[in-house]
Amino acid sequence: MTDRYAKFAASGAGRTVVKKLGLPNPPPLRRYQPGDPVAAGPVALGPVAGDTAGRLVKPLQAIVEQIGAGLASDQDRGLGALVFDATGITDLAGLSEIYAFFHPRARSLATNGRVIVLGTPPADCGSPEEATAQRALEGFTRSVGKEFGRGTTAQLVYARPGSENGLASTMRFLLSGRSAYVSGQVITVDDRPVSEPADWARPLDGRIALVTGAARGIGAAIATVLARDGATVICLDVPASGDALTTVANRVGGSAYQLDLTGTDAPAKLAAHLRDRHGRVDVVVHNAGITRDKTLANMDHDRWESVLNVNLRAPQRVTEALIGTDLLGTGASIVGVASIAGIAGNRGQTNYATSKAGVIGQIQSQAPVLAERGITINAVAPGFIETAMTAKMPMLLREAGRRMNSLAQGGLPVDVAETIAWLAAPASANVTGNVIRVCGQSLLGA
Repeated sequence: MTDRYAKFAASGAGRTVVKKLGLPNPPPLRRYQPGDPVAAGPVALGPVAGDTAGRLVKPLQAIVEQIGAGLASDQDRGLGALVFDATGITDLAGLSEIYAFFHPRARSLATNGRVIVLGTPPADCGSPEEATAQRALEGFTRSVGKEFGRGTTAQLVYARPGSENGLASTMRFLLSGRSAYVSGQVITVDDRPVSEPADWARPLDGRIALVTGAARGIGAAIATVLARDGATVICLDVPASGDALTTVANRVGGSAYQLDLTGTDAPAKLAAHLRDRHGRVDVVVHNAGITRDKTLANMDHDRWESVLNVNLRAPQRVTEALIGTDLLGTGASIVGVASIAGIAGNRGQTNYATSKAGVIGQIQSQAPVLAERGITINAVAPGFIETAMTAKMPMLLREAGRRMNSLAQGGLPVDVAETIAWLAAPASANVTGNVIRVCGQSLLGA
């Protein structure tokens, strides 16, 4: 659905009205197109010397060189990104280095610039004071995401010791237009070994991916992006969506499989289909979901059960079936689609919020177990995404959803899909147990 307010705000008269009244000003976002450079301009990296120079400087320099962005000088303007390695900050005095780096460069970022701070997970720090300093980075990055404007995003990456040479996939995602609607996030990168792709434009080459709920909206966008990145995609949805499902599968060069995942024998049927047709599955995206909104006092039992069955119980049963039959092996990736409602709650959606919080619980509880088998599991939590469902919302609620984030606009299905593609890539095999909000840094929730 067209965002008429955003179009007005971008017009000559609209810019004047927005500025005078202090209204939200949605910036045009830089979204990825094949062939785009990773960063929009040179990258300022610091600190590169001194007592607070961290353990990630050399790997980060190598990544900047690899993507062809170039390291910025102190005189450069129109910077594509500000990247700060805070792993060398081991006490509270060191936090002054953050101000020293960012203050003189805060106005030098280009439109749609990127701010990335890298630190050490507090649990891995050598002293309570170091842990305190590292935890302080979260407040800084989230505040920057709300301050800098003009489409700037800000993230904190906690890189565990030993992950120094495994940052390329995550840095490429965060520096690029693929992360246009991701901001204010805290991402943990583990020390597991990763393999970089032969072609970074096709990081999923050779992967077999299953996307549930693929007939339309976010699911169709996920199938499209995974296929663009090289995966062979199995598009799954209920039989009632068969025509739309076939259209999507044909468009992405994949296959369509009609199945109601809430059926008692559905996981076994799906496992048999994957075994017979492909022999394995490398990426599973649990996207299928429904809403049946009512306030709790007015909600009948069927509305409660149907939402939990589709959104939470079916993904759990499918995952168990695929792991139990060894169709999901070492190197596989699972991504669950949660929601900001599962973090912040939402009036009239106790069933939906319960199911999506449960998805987050599945990811966090299963991550250490699956890590022992070399399988990653993460979740994305979309905020307000422009879909047919949100287009049916009452106008005032829809406008509130669009504006109540740092980017002052709704996201697009492709924003969710790009985040999933990053998590699904073999080069991201050291990213697991994370919940990434694709919400433009929503003002609601954590």
